[in-house]
Amino acid sequence: MKVKVIPVLEDNYMYLVIEERTREAVAVDVAVPKRLLEIVGREGVSLTTVLTTHHHWDHARGNAELVRLLPGLVVLGADERICALTRRLAHGEELRFGAIHVRCLLTPGHTLGHMSYFLWEEECPDPPAVFSGDALSMAGCGSRLEGTAQQMYQSLVETLGTLPPETQRDEDDVPTVPATLGEELLYNPFLRVAEEPVREFTGKVAPADVLDVLCRERASFERAAEPLQPQARALLALQWGLLSTPRQK
Repeated sequence: MKVKVIPVLEDNYMYLVIEERTREAVAVDVAVPKRLLEIVGREGVSLTTVLTTHHHWDHARGNAELVRLLPGLVVLGADERICALTRRLAHGEELRFGAIHVRCLLTPGHTLGHMSYFLWEEECPDPPAVFSGDALSMAGCGSRLEGTAQQMYQSLVETLGTLPPETQRDEDDVPTVPATLGEELLYNPFLRVAEEPVREFTGKVAPADVLDVLCRERASFERAAEPLQPQARALLALQWGLLSTPRQK
């Protein structure tokens, strides 16, 4: 499994996942279709499917043009609002592209129909990857725009947070620090809502209530600042005193 990371729209990424034996390719979150097709042509692969995490324009606006340019292309996601959707996916559904397995994980919170995609390859020593859209990011998470704090807690902690710790968001082509899930569990406060320092900061005990306070504090911070980049999210966690140190072996 080869993953090409394609920066678009200043602070977003599209992904092209390639099954290297069959040369079949799957795209994740198509925002700029012509840029994607340049990479498809350069790699010499056949693009058959688009996986869309959620319906927002910066993750799905390229679907319609891509379907027009590639008749027969399949567009998958969990929300009927996704542009050019071919079929709606269900939580826990598994897909197969050659040796690549995809498990579909419904992760509501940013939007109610947000789907994350957990990928792994048979008999491959490389770690699995998760494409979490705006549900989970480096040192942070997406804004809760739809749904409840309890739903967002379940998405972050009980769904994404229980994936293997070596799971990563493939960012081999991007000059930033790749984050494994194990690393995120150390310093991402939105995944650490059951830990005492985070509870003390929020003054809450129930994990969903802790998460709700963190989201409101982050929103207040964002209103007075530029959109947060990964480094700024980490700085915010440091200011909150919520960075943990690695446990001694």
